[in-house]
Amino acid sequence: MLSKLKSLLKYLLPGHFQPIFAGFLSLVMVMTSSFWWFPVLAQKINGVPGSPSATMSISGEQLPAPAPKFGGVIKDDALQSKPWWAPRIVPPQDAPNVLLIITDDAGFGVPSTFGGVIPTPTMDRIAREGLRYNRMFSTALCSPTRAALITGRNHHSAGFGVISEQSTGFPGYNSIIERDKATIGRILKDNGYSTAWFGKDHNVPAFQASQVGPFDQWPTGMGFEYFYGFVGGDANQWQPNLFRNTTQIYPFKGQEGSWNLITAMADDAIDYMTRMNQISPSKPIFIKYAPGATHAPHHPTKEWVDKIHNLHLFDDGYEKLRERIFENQKKLGVIPQDAKLTPWPSDILKPWDQLTADEKKLFIRQVEVFAAYAAYSDHEIGRVVQQFQDLGKLDNTLIIYINGDNGTSAEGGPLGTPNEVAFFNGLNKLPADVQLKFYDVWGTEQTYNHMSAGWSWAFDTPFDWFKQNASRLGGINQNMVVSWPARIKDKGALRQQFVHVIDVVPTILEAAGIRPPEVVDGIRQSPIEGTSFLYTFDSKNAKAPSRHTTQYFEMMGQWALYKDGWVLSTKVNRAPWDAFGPANPDPLNNQVFQLYNLNNEFTQAQDIAAQNPQKVKEMRQEFVAEARKHQVFPLDASVAARIVAPRPNITAGRSEFVYTRPMVGLPQGDSPLLLNTSYSVTADIEVPQGGAEGIMLTSGGRFGGYGFYLLKGKPVWLWNMVDLERLKWEGTEALSPGKHTVEFDFKYDGLGAGTLAFNDFSGVGRPGVGTLKVDGNVVATKTMPKTLPMILQWDESFDIGSDTLTGVNDADYQPPFAFTGKLNKLTVKLDRPQLSPQDIKKLESAQRNNHVSE
Repeated sequence: MLSKLKSLLKYLLPGHFQPIFAGFLSLVMVMTSSFWWFPVLAQKINGVPGSPSATMSISGEQLPAPAPKFGGVIKDDALQSKPWWAPRIVPPQDAPNVLLIITDDAGFGVPSTFGGVIPTPTMDRIAREGLRYNRMFSTALCSPTRAALITGRNHHSAGFGVISEQSTGFPGYNSIIERDKATIGRILKDNGYSTAWFGKDHNVPAFQASQVGPFDQWPTGMGFEYFYGFVGGDANQWQPNLFRNTTQIYPFKGQEGSWNLITAMADDAIDYMTRMNQISPSKPIFIKYAPGATHAPHHPTKEWVDKIHNLHLFDDGYEKLRERIFENQKKLGVIPQDAKLTPWPSDILKPWDQLTADEKKLFIRQVEVFAAYAAYSDHEIGRVVQQFQDLGKLDNTLIIYINGDNGTSAEGGPLGTPNEVAFFNGLNKLPADVQLKFYDVWGTEQTYNHMSAGWSWAFDTPFDWFKQNASRLGGINQNMVVSWPARIKDKGALRQQFVHVIDVVPTILEAAGIRPPEVVDGIRQSPIEGTSFLYTFDSKNAKAPSRHTTQYFEMMGQWALYKDGWVLSTKVNRAPWDAFGPANPDPLNNQVFQLYNLNNEFTQAQDIAAQNPQKVKEMRQEFVAEARKHQVFPLDASVAARIVAPRPNITAGRSEFVYTRPMVGLPQGDSPLLLNTSYSVTADIEVPQGGAEGIMLTSGGRFGGYGFYLLKGKPVWLWNMVDLERLKWEGTEALSPGKHTVEFDFKYDGLGAGTLAFNDFSGVGRPGVGTLKVDGNVVATKTMPKTLPMILQWDESFDIGSDTLTGVNDADYQPPFAFTGKLNKLTVKLDRPQLSPQDIKKLESAQRNNHVSE
C-alpha cells in the first residue's frame, strides 16, 4: 500500500513537495500499522564506514536489503582509488537469541509444569525463570499449527487447512506457503541472525518431498540456513527418514537399538550452537526445535521406560489420573479454583473399572511408554537450554516452549494400537489379546505404537476431547512457558491473556526490534495476522486485557469462534478415530451449536447457547466473515478420503514408470501408488553364476508395504498388511544364471479411489488377484481378500535395488538386502479404474440420499 500511495504523489503534488510528503506518509504508515511499536530505523553504520568491520542494522522494509551505494573512490589505477566494503548486516543492538520449542500431540495436562504427573523439569525450569501461559492456542492439528507458527498467519491463510498429506486443490488447503508469507526464519536470517531448524517439519508438501524438488518449501528454502530433521508428520525415532538440509542421512546405521533421534537432534543442535558461537560469538542464533515427541510412534529409550514404570503413575486408571491432574492444576494455580470438569464420556471410552485384566495391563504399558517419551524429550530439550547457559548466552536468550501443537492424539482409538499405520487404513480396533503379543517390545523398533484414547482424554485435563477437535479446548488450548532473563523480571508468574500460535512471529520480531518486511524477493507481503504478546512480559501488564481479541478455529468441518472471551463451538460429531465414515454434507450449517463464556468459566463446562440465541447468531455470522477473510472455504468434513485425493506430484497423469538403475529414498507422495488399482511390475534382470538375491523393488517397511525380491534365488512378491499378516507369492525354484523376466501382475476388483469424491469408500480396499510370473510362465497365483485402502508406511520410501530403513519382512531379510544380480530395467504399469457414467450416476444418487437422511 505504501508504494502505491507514494506513486500517487507524482500526479497529485508538485515535484519539490514529493520527498517531504513521502517521508511523512512513511511515518504515518508505520505508526498506524499493527506494528506501530517499531521505530523508523535509519540505516546507521557502526564502525568506520567502508571498512571490513563495519556493520549496519537495516530498516527491514525490503528483504533482502538493497545493496548500498558504493562509498569509495574509483580512479584509473588502484593506487589512486579508495576501497569500500558494504557494512555487514546485523540485528538491532541487544537483539536476543531465540529458542522456539514446540512439542507434538501433547495436551494441557501432560507436563508437570501445568499439573501433570509426567516429570518435565526443563519446562519447570523455564517457568521458574520466566512466565507460564494457560491460554496458548493451536489449530488442533500438526501441519496447520506449524505453518501458523512460522508465518504469523492463520493456517488457512498459509495454505494449511489440514496436514500436507491431506492437501486438496484449494488455496486454504493446498499445503503451499506462498511467497507472500515469509517465515520467521527468513526474516531473521536477512536481518543478520543464524537460523536453524531441528526435528519435525511437516510443512513440506507431500508432493515436493523427493530429491527432484523443488526445495523452496523445505526449511532451507524458507530461511532456515540449517535443517536436521524429518519432513513428514511422524517418524520412526529409531530409524527415521532423516535429512541434513535436503540430503537423506543414516547416522543410526550400525547403532540400531542404541541410537535415538530425540537424543541425536539435541546432540546436533548443541554442535550447531557451539560452532556458530566459536565462529561468530556476537551473531545471535534463532533455533526452531521440534521433537517428534509425543506424536506416535512413541519411541523412548528403555532407560526412560523403566524410570516411569517404577513410579507407578498410572496403575489406578485414566479416570483417577484425570482427577489427580485436575487437583494438581488447582494447587499450582494454573487453572481457577472454581474450574469444573466435564463428565467422563462413558459412551465412547469404557470406564476403567469395566476393562478386562488384559486391557488394563495393556493400557498401562501403553501410557508408561508415552509418558517416558514425554519425559525423555523434555530432558533432551534441557540439554539444549543448558548449552545456551554454558556458552554464556542464556541471559539474552528468549525461550518460548510450547507444549503441544494440538491436544493429545486419540488416533490410536479406544484400544490403542501397536501400529499407527493400521489406524490410517481403518484398522483401529485390535483386541487386547492381539496387542499383548507386542507387550514386551512396545515402544521399540518393533512397533509403531499409539495408546488408548482414554489416556488422551485424561492428558487434556482440565478440558475434554482431543487433537483434531477444533471446537473443544482439549484440541486447541495448549500451554506455554517463556523466559528471557534480561527482560522478564516477573519470574514464575502466570499469564492468562489469549495467545495463539500466530502471535509468536510478531512477538519475536518485537523482541528483536525488527519490523516485518513489506517486500521479500520482490513479492509484496501479506499482513501478519498475529498480535505480539511481548506486552505480557512486564509485570505491570500481568492482568492487562488480551490484545488478541478474535480468533477462528476450523479443522475438518468442526469449527469455533473466540471473541472477547466468548466461544461459539460446533458440537463434536466425530471422534478422531472415526475417519472412514460419511462426512457432514454441510459443515457450515448442519451443526449443533454451543456457546461458552470463558470470562466466567474456564473449561467449556457450561453451554449457554439456549439462553443467548442472539449471541449465537452474531458469532455464526462473524465466523463466516473470518472464514471468508482467511481462505477457510470450502469447508470439508472428510478425513480419510482426503488422504488419497489427487495432487500435483510427479506421478500425476502417468501410468508407466521405468527405472534402469538402483535408486532409493523416493517418498510415498512422489512415487507410483499401487493401492486401489490394477498394476504390473516387471523386472528384466541377469543372474550371475552362483545365483542372486536381494531387493528389486520395495515401498514401505515393517509396518505396511510391499517387496519384490529374490530370496535364495527364488522370486518373491510380498504384501505386508500393516504387520498383522503377510501375503506371499513365491517361485518354486531358484533362477538359473542368465537373463530373466520376473513379473508380478495384479488385477484389482473395485471402482478405485474415484468413489471418495462422492464420500463413498466402496471403491477402496477391495479384493484382487495377484500372479507371479517368471519368463512368461505363471509360478504363483493368489487372491487378496482385502487390500490396503489408504497408505503404506509414511516415513518409509520407494526403493529400487536395495531397502532403506526397515524391511517389509524381517523373517526373509534385513536391509539393505542389495540386489546381487544385474537389474537392466524395472517397469511399473498402472491401470487405474475409471468411473463409468453409470457409476457416477449411482454414486451421486447415493450421496443425495445420504444428505437427505442426515
